[in-house]
Amino acid sequence: MSSAINTTAASQSTSLQRLCHVEKKIVHAVDLAGRVMEELASSTGSGPRAEVVAAHCQEFMQSVKDIQVTLREEIKGMCDYRAYENCDYVARMSAEISTQKLVCVIGQIEAMLRGLQNVTQS
Repeated sequence: MSSAINTTAASQSTSLQRLCHVEKKIVHAVDLAGRVMEELASSTGSGPRAEVVAAHCQEFMQSVKDIQVTLREEIKGMCDYRAYENCDYVARMSAEISTQKLVCVIGQIEAMLRGLQNVTQS
């Protein structure tokens, strides 16, 4: 059981690391879009440099593609975890613990009843 918990924790950590990496890629993509806008708004005599705009646009599109792939993999991974969503382990353990508590309480009540019966018979 412990290794399953460690595996789950490790996969969650890895998943969070990948999502953090995606966040950085999104920031980079927005930065690239800003650079393209700056280049298009450039007031130099020759206007926007086509090769710079094309390079930034190509890098932007590649970043978006990488982001989509990573997010798709993460979503697929989360769907795989969904199988454990209907697991009843916690409910079964809670019911078992409650049953044991009730057995203990019933035993104590029966002991008190026997004690009362002994006192009333004396």
